[in-house]
Amino acid sequence: MLQRKGIHHDDALIEFIRENKENIYRLAYSYVRNKEDALDIVQESIQKALVHVHRLRDEQSLKSWFYKIVVNTSLDFLRKNKRVTAVDDETLDYYASGVDDRYEDVDLERAVKQLPTDYQSVIILRFFEDLKIGEVAAVLNENTNTIKTRLYKALKLLRIELQDDFMKEVNGNG
Repeated sequence: MLQRKGIHHDDALIEFIRENKENIYRLAYSYVRNKEDALDIVQESIQKALVHVHRLRDEQSLKSWFYKIVVNTSLDFLRKNKRVTAVDDETLDYYASGVDDRYEDVDLERAVKQLPTDYQSVIILRFFEDLKIGEVAAVLNENTNTIKTRLYKALKLLRIELQDDFMKEVNGNG
């Protein structure tokens, strides 16, 4: 019985990957911003998922389970390549205050990329991948209140950065 269930999960996983390959690639790319690295992450994520598919409890959680693998694989890649930096509360408050005015011609994608990784993840999964708050929490292995707080802070940071950019444009400085 267990083998049958595993085989069924294998089929469901392969079907999910086929149907969502563009979204999976886009998710990996949103972290690494490099085509080859994103493809490597997708490939590694698929390998990890196939090895551990027996751990999947039910197919309803397949999307969040696989996205968690992609996010973690992306973050591992960034850490190995020293592209992730931890941000303390003081630094975060500094950015949130709007004091740092280093963004010129910022669009949404670039603004999101400037956020600390925890905030990027929440924005990407919630808005670019259209996951619900509960699904984002499952992918990032956090409780929903933590995700709501991060989402609120991330949106606040984005609003500040986008507003500053908009004001420069309006005033003819951009």
